[in-house]
Amino acid sequence: MTKIGIFGANGRMGRALIEACEQNEAVTLHQAFVREGSAFNGIDVGEIAGIGSLGLPAQVCTDAASADVYIDFTLPDASINNIRWCVANNKPIIIGTTGFSKEQLAEVKAAGEKIPVVFAANMSVGVNLLFKLLEMASKVMGDYTDIEIWEAHHRFKKDAPSGTALALGQVIADTLGRDLDEKAIYGREGNTGERPRDEIGFATIRAGDIVGEHTVMFADIGERIEITHKASSRLTFAKGAVRAAHWLSDKPTALYDMQDVLGLK
Repeated sequence: MTKIGIFGANGRMGRALIEACEQNEAVTLHQAFVREGSAFNGIDVGEIAGIGSLGLPAQVCTDAASADVYIDFTLPDASINNIRWCVANNKPIIIGTTGFSKEQLAEVKAAGEKIPVVFAANMSVGVNLLFKLLEMASKVMGDYTDIEIWEAHHRFKKDAPSGTALALGQVIADTLGRDLDEKAIYGREGNTGERPRDEIGFATIRAGDIVGEHTVMFADIGERIEITHKASSRLTFAKGAVRAAHWLSDKPTALYDMQDVLGLK
């Protein structure tokens, strides 16, 4: 039985992670952290998640690292502190936070040289299958079609485009041998002229309570292929993260992603 620790237990993803732990018979929720000064400190985590008492109070993070694996879906600055804490305590970590700066991203990757880390822009099984489908589509159609990516999330999401959208673009760029930093176009306005064939376009929607939707289009004159993933519940991502935590519990130090977890490499 893998003992799980959760950072940001009172957040939207934190609550979903609590529920996902309860639904997975291979793991047990052992620790749940909230920030210092939080009104949720000491509150039963089951009550926080809205699933009834679990007999485990949320707590402020201390040096008592007693879980086997920790899961972080917070914000970039908080996530970096949590990663440093896991490195100091020699504990594996699952990182689902997005929106890191280049400097922070470098620190995330460096942590994989010290502890086992699973870092993925999206933890859902469906999205990671989508990555493999995009490799296939890019090899067949990428050189002669216009490629566009659009994504939609809830109004509260702070980073744009989403980490998943960027990861989709990176898969396509890597497959086609393109530099995403050079070829990505983030929205268009005014007289932009004819579209260059090797652009990879991104469009972003932020509205209401949309959990997460991503579509990639390969468009030629006369036909187009659209590959779409839609998430209707955060529990999808939480279940994937808990699955990754159980998988990581006996793995050696390295930087992994969900493709590793799902055996898709």
